[in-house]
Amino acid sequence: MNLKPLDDRIIIKQSDAEEKTSGGIILPDAAREKPQIGTVVAVGPGKILDDGKRGNMSVKKKDEVIYAKYMGSDIEIDDQKYVILRESDVLGIVER
Repeated sequence: MNLKPLDDRIIIKQSDAEEKTSGGIILPDAAREKPQIGTVVAVGPGKILDDGKRGNMSVKKKDEVIYAKYMGSDIEIDDQKYVILRESDVLGIVER
């Protein structure tokens, strides 16, 4: 992928949606919920602050993050699903 986010935006590769429920029922594509977790693949340089300097980003490439459900723009490149969103839409970083 050759896509560079601007300012405080990040690009996240979505995790795959669950194909089965916890009870073992196979879900059709239309019933699967959009995942809210993914891996950061690209990070912008940071938001320009009021004093003209760039702010630091809290996330970095390869971080696994949880993000708000209906935020960002969904895109598909080379059969891979990505979400472009602002850093403020990230709810947390998953630490394992």
